[in-house]
Amino acid sequence: MNAIGNHAFEVTTSRTQEDAIARVTTLLAEEGFGIVTQIDLQGTLRQKLGVETPPYFILGACNPALARRAVAADPSVGVFLPCNVVVRDEGDRRLVFALEPKLMAQVIDNAELRAVADEASARLRAALERVG
Repeated sequence: MNAIGNHAFEVTTSRTQEDAIARVTTLLAEEGFGIVTQIDLQGTLRQKLGVETPPYFILGACNPALARRAVAADPSVGVFLPCNVVVRDEGDRRLVFALEPKLMAQVIDNAELRAVADEASARLRAALERVG
């Protein structure tokens, strides 16, 4: 697992785009996350701008129990939800990266929110580490 600054972490896989998305979705589910949004950025850019880009999918992952705790700690935290996980093509491999949930606790100083962010980070990392 590689860090991308202090805002994200990533893994690389040789799985196909479809298989990588399916695998990430399954592993996130095992950590209590469901996919509540899926954005095909490549398709959107093609349709709206006529621009061709490599495949790029943004999965909005939500762990309802953690989201409930986060919103109870500070209702404005919703601007950080859901946890975004990206699957994008880079040549013959896929990069899978996720926003670091601890970032929200760096912006909003709240002890309960820090605890939620730590747990969300651990769960997201556990899922991504197993993408393979």
